[in-house]
Amino acid sequence: MTTLPFDILNMFGETIMKVVPITLALAVVFTVLTHFWACNPGKHWWRKTEIVTDVVYWFFVPLITRVVRIGLLVVGAAVVFNIHDADDLIAFYDNGHGPLAQMPLWVQALFFLVVSDFMLYWLHRMYHGGGFWKYHAIHHSSEEVDWISAARFHPVNLFLGTVAVDVLLLMAGISPNIMLWVGPFTTFHSAFVHANLNWTLGPFRYVLATPVFHRWHHTSQERGGNTNFAGTFPIWDIMFGTFRMPKGELPDNYGVDGEPLPTEFTGQLAYPFKR
Repeated sequence: MTTLPFDILNMFGETIMKVVPITLALAVVFTVLTHFWACNPGKHWWRKTEIVTDVVYWFFVPLITRVVRIGLLVVGAAVVFNIHDADDLIAFYDNGHGPLAQMPLWVQALFFLVVSDFMLYWLHRMYHGGGFWKYHAIHHSSEEVDWISAARFHPVNLFLGTVAVDVLLLMAGISPNIMLWVGPFTTFHSAFVHANLNWTLGPFRYVLATPVFHRWHHTSQERGGNTNFAGTFPIWDIMFGTFRMPKGELPDNYGVDGEPLPTEFTGQLAYPFKR
């Protein structure tokens, strides 16, 4: 009898056990920071109108992305490298492969961060146009942007975005061991840029994405919604003319222009397919 259902349940359990303490730590950190350096006055994050929706996304996204990422790596190894045996599969991915795996782990981690952010910059711009917007609009639907808004992504947006980029780079030879470094950084930084903070980091605003930088991206299209597409390194926006950080002004009034989107989790999952 196959053990796949039990393996998936075990994977879910492991993921939840990791997410809970991280969530509690982030909640404490950003509650304290927002008390002193809020960008926009208003409700605390736990009193958001759509807090239940955000909490569901916060736990749903790590579960579904982990399962799909592993599934795509298995399929990719079988199709591209003709690897089918479980032990051979583990050995193939364990420490990476090819020229990229020969680099020190810290170099691989930096390479992964830069290359993935460049790819995601262009995918992000793609999601702001044509038929892709209806999926990405889910992320922009929150009118009370805060750290817990970071996980509000439609599965299609995730799969043809972060998950696809991760799989491509791991299949290219990057060692999965870099995730021990990259994973905590990306989790914290994603929550950080969505946090209700008035931080710009001064001259380092051009080096690392900040809350004010990203909150401009969550404003209306006319104010800044079509700028600041970079997730981590604003250099891509500077290079390609989409950088926006007006002096002496803070972003506010977030959400999607025009048609109101569903506020509950299941309604948002179905929304792109009903249009």
